Amino acid sequence: MNALTRCLDTYWSSSIGKKLIIAITGLVLVAFLAGHLSGNLLMYVGREAFNDYAKFLHEMLHGAGVWIARIVLLVALVLHVVATICLTRQNRKARQAYQYKATIQASKSSRIMIVSGLTILAFVIFHILHFTVRIDAQLARIGAIDPYEMVIIGFQNPLVVIFYIISMSLLCSHLSHGVASIFQTLGLRTEKSQSLIQAIARIYSFAIWAGFISIPISVLCGVLKA
Repeated sequence: MNALTRCLDTYWSSSIGKKLIIAITGLVLVAFLAGHLSGNLLMYVGREAFNDYAKFLHEMLHGAGVWIARIVLLVALVLHVVATICLTRQNRKARQAYQYKATIQASKSSRIMIVSGLTILAFVIFHILHFTVRIDAQLARIGAIDPYEMVIIGFQNPLVVIFYIISMSLLCSHLSHGVASIFQTLGLRTEKSQSLIQAIARIYSFAIWAGFISIPISVLCGVLKA
């Protein structure tokens, strides 16, 4: 056990170890976003389709499936954020006064990633309280019987929609850099594939952004109705 603890500590202490943790947890979160968006887009199919999807999620593996997914996602998110913050601090300590311009620009990019990442974390907490925990009594009552209507009512507040759009915009800015970084950390990016990977990252980020913000905008514009 002591040997395993020392091994994990050594792995965590190294910048390579943190980068791999960030990449692997990032991959989990990227996959989740794609799946989550696919389910959310059922709002456009109709009330029955979306409610059946919500029912399936909550009854999967006799109700345990949704909790397993939540725990995995929570662990991945916490590890991703903590490893990113620790790596940024470690890089700052190692920074030298004679850094090249490219390195300075890279550190600025990292700082932007930290700010956007923490904003996204705040949004995730709000989103969970809004639609999962349902601290709003009206949403809690409706969400138990009609998830479709809960989403409609939840996005009828313009302030919520504005915050949602800003957060999703920051998320996709984060993704456009993060997705490409995953390929690089895992050793899958070469000079030949670099342009293609960057294009994939941008297209994926835009698709996620457009898909997610389309729902609250459609609610406000009356395209999606209860």
